[in-house]
Amino acid sequence: MRGPRSASPAVEARFHKDMMGLYDRFAELGFRPVLLRRCVLLTGGVAAAKELVFKPGTTGLERLLDTGKAELSMEALMLRPEYQPLFSELELKEATQRLASATRSRSRGRLQPQATERK
Repeated sequence: MRGPRSASPAVEARFHKDMMGLYDRFAELGFRPVLLRRCVLLTGGVAAAKELVFKPGTTGLERLLDTGKAELSMEALMLRPEYQPLFSELELKEATQRLASATRSRSRGRLQPQATERK
C-alpha cells in the first residue's frame, strides 16, 4: 500500500488552517469539539487528521449529520482533491468509510415506523 503522495508545504498549511476553521464552524452550529482543536494545535492539522480518523467516537460527524452539514467534517476535508496527497490510501479509505457508515446509520434512524397489524 502506498503512503501519502508528496504535497507542497503550502497545501499542508492550507489544510491546517482549514482544520482550525472547522472548530469555529462547529461552534456556530452549537458544539465545540475541544479534542479536535487541541490535537490540531499540538500536532498540526495533517497529523491530527491522521490520528483522529482512526479513533472511534472522536468526531462530531453525527452532530454534523443531524444538522445536514456532513461536508464540514474532518473526513470530508481530508477527501477534498487538493488535500488527498497529504494522506495515505488507508487514511483516505477510513475517512470515506466513516462518512459512508455514519450516513447509513443516521438514515436508518430517520425512517418512519410502519404500523403493524396485531393478531
